[in-house]
Amino acid sequence: MTIRKYESFDCKETAELFYHTVHTVNAKDYTKEQLNVWATGSIDLKEWNNTLSEHFSIVAIEKNQIVGFGDVDKKGYLDRLYVHKDYQNQGIATAICKELEQVINRNKIITQASITAKSFFEQRGYQVVRRQQVIRNGIFLTNYLMEKELHSL
Repeated sequence: MTIRKYESFDCKETAELFYHTVHTVNAKDYTKEQLNVWATGSIDLKEWNNTLSEHFSIVAIEKNQIVGFGDVDKKGYLDRLYVHKDYQNQGIATAICKELEQVINRNKIITQASITAKSFFEQRGYQVVRRQQVIRNGIFLTNYLMEKELHSL
């Protein structure tokens, strides 16, 4: 597996990976209705690319396929971290997360972790700040605001 910086030509493949990961991996913790409002399948690719390009974003490649990706903004907010359903539990999320944490120029990193991802982040030293109920199109989704103390400045 190689990890490299996100490029605009990765846009469509990362958007598809996001959709399929949410609808398979997260299906054990969320209802079909919740999955449908979380990952609708109609992402604005221009906006998706803009945010990934503005953030520090990386992709993990295996056999010429994107198997995972993640991004963090300048304020230390880890926005997305997704791994292909067929590549779960192989250290890909760990490798991506480690890279994202290393570029943060702040003393902590925060994220909003799904029920599914909560234990992954806890194993990496993240602490739950609070449980949240997010509303998307009138549907409640549970997630966790989490933070991790990083290197001191």
